[in-house]
Amino acid sequence: MMILFRLCIQLKQAPRGNDKMNKISDQIKSGARAFMVTEYKYLSIFVIVVFIILVILYTVDPPTGGRTDGIRYGGCFLAGAILSAAAGWGGMAVATDANVRTTQAADKEGLAVALRVAFTGGAVMGFTVVGLGLLGVSLMYFLVTLGYDDLSTEVKLRYAADSLAGFGFGASSIALFARVAGGIFTKAADVGADLVGKVRITDKK
Repeated sequence: MMILFRLCIQLKQAPRGNDKMNKISDQIKSGARAFMVTEYKYLSIFVIVVFIILVILYTVDPPTGGRTDGIRYGGCFLAGAILSAAAGWGGMAVATDANVRTTQAADKEGLAVALRVAFTGGAVMGFTVVGLGLLGVSLMYFLVTLGYDDLSTEVKLRYAADSLAGFGFGASSIALFARVAGGIFTKAADVGADLVGKVRITDKK
């Protein structure tokens, strides 16, 4: 966490550039935020439906024979989905903020400084994903092993692994949809920018 905090401070210290650059950056950030909000609204419906299905399935036919298996597996799925969505939101915020700072560094200070700023922005996202993943797995392992005090460590680990598979399922589901929808969003942005450029060229002619 200290490394992540330090990288965030280092990124914030990089200059943002002139008013025109900041205006474009703010528009990009606003558009990305609107897209993420809309995407997460639909993903939340998917997550809730799958959560209910998993709870029902693992309660009716519990792998360990306990009636709490549904809550354990469904809770892990929900935690994985929430943390994955949080990492995606944080990555969007950092990326849109780092872009304008990288541009300013490349324009005023050269390629080496620009690469350092860009690397810092990417490192923030990387540490966020890893940190949230480790935090989520550790916390959920502690929670899903509650009530298994009378079992051996080997059996406890096996039961925990079954439930923690739901954590990976939830995180991967959000990441998959975010990747596909994000690719469509960025491609639409590319097409829109290309059309705007062609219209401006045509107007000049």
